[in-house]
Amino acid sequence: MPYPSATLPECPPGPSVLVADDDAISRSFLGDGLRQLGARVMLSVDGESALEVATAETFDLLLLDCRMPNAGAVNVLTRLRNDAKASSSCSPAVASSAELDANDQRVLLAAGFHAVLLKPCTLLDLQNVLQLANTERRRLPVLDDGLALNASGTPNVVQALRGLFRQELLNIDQELDGLCADAGGLEARLHKLRSSCGFCGASSLAEHIVSLQQHLKLAHRGAMLPLADFRQSLRQTIEALDAR
Repeated sequence: MPYPSATLPECPPGPSVLVADDDAISRSFLGDGLRQLGARVMLSVDGESALEVATAETFDLLLLDCRMPNAGAVNVLTRLRNDAKASSSCSPAVASSAELDANDQRVLLAAGFHAVLLKPCTLLDLQNVLQLANTERRRLPVLDDGLALNASGTPNVVQALRGLFRQELLNIDQELDGLCADAGGLEARLHKLRSSCGFCGASSLAEHIVSLQQHLKLAHRGAMLPLADFRQSLRQTIEALDAR
């Protein structure tokens, strides 16, 4: 009697990434590298075509070159964010460039980019870029009461700790821009904050801290800091604490 053939489970499709770069070599490397890492990639040769595609289709990640003719990364992202009907208006975005000083990077992060990718880059850099798309897919609770009770014991203790935790988050939110200039100081604060997240059940923020710590440890030219995601998660946690 023949045995029935086994059916292998289907692997979920990789994240969809739009790469926009007017340099053919950069565009080819970025596209091929992301595909090797499992992403589905669409390529655009300039900002206008990237804007058209991102308006019509939803991407898990946008990788936009800063100095494309007619419409660079900031222009494309600003127009997308201001178009509520654009399919990729809320997609995480990474700005790429061969030349960016510290102030340029701060400007890009302030413009709404989740991270900055310096070229030439490596496959490891692209792998870290893809983490931004994967983070968007994984939704953890902002506050997990069960986790907090398991860690801290009683509701009264949890409430007291969360009061201290809220003030800690407010302080870091005010000091974050300054801390970014001191990688060692930022890492030390993140280490303490991650412990506090565990006691208070701040699952989503803890996940963003882990991501930020990983990026700090890279310490190479292509490293980037997902500060926009971290700051957003931090403020969402403050709002959740205020609502309790």
